[in-house]
Amino acid sequence: MKFLAAAVLSLLPALTSAHCVAQRVRVNGQDNGELVGIRTPTSNNPIQNVNDGNFACNSGFKTPVSTKVIDVKGGDKVGVMWGHVIGGAQFANDKDNPIAASHKGPTIFYMAKVDDAAKADGKGLKWFKVAQDGLDGSGKWGVDRMISSGGWVDFTMPSCVAPGQYLLRAEIIALHSATKPSQAQFYVGCAQIKVSGSGTSTGSQTVSFPGAYSAQDPGILVNIYDTKGQPNGGGKPYQIPGPAVLQC
Repeated sequence: MKFLAAAVLSLLPALTSAHCVAQRVRVNGQDNGELVGIRTPTSNNPIQNVNDGNFACNSGFKTPVSTKVIDVKGGDKVGVMWGHVIGGAQFANDKDNPIAASHKGPTIFYMAKVDDAAKADGKGLKWFKVAQDGLDGSGKWGVDRMISSGGWVDFTMPSCVAPGQYLLRAEIIALHSATKPSQAQFYVGCAQIKVSGSGTSTGSQTVSFPGAYSAQDPGILVNIYDTKGQPNGGGKPYQIPGPAVLQC
């Protein structure tokens, strides 16, 4: 009986992993639906190697991959929804949906201009940052605000972004174990959008994925806890990795 109990307990971490996956896109509050216009990986596991070849948009997508390209105008409010598994909760009263509260860290959005968002590969693109939400003065993180919003993270599309098709890269960096190298957890999903408007910018500071981050970056190899074990940054500002956010 003890052996059986131990065997059951050994399975629990796999069944209740606190990971998450991007799976919905909304524009001005209008949800396009589950797996529509977004490349959603079949696994909710994080990437932990910043040099992973699939760091741009993840891999192992739920098939068939949606060919929808979502229309967005400059000034629209665009959001991506995260959930513990595809569909949201893994089971009734899932405390780890959309992600475990312990997984503190920033939420970030990047964009890269492409010819055809439905077909473009995320590799080899020039990405620019359009939004980020890190640690505020009260000790709350972007992930805290994502959880309180039911898994949604929204940003306002900059009015200066040039018309055309883009991949929109949504990212969460969970820092609960980031005191050790290669223990920060990166959750990534890419949406397919078409921007309209009169803007002219495709990013003044562009980066590549992989390449934009180093495992030693102060926002990736970091202790987010104070002396009492509270994840408030220890009274120090948190430096979100990557370039500055596009300013119009």
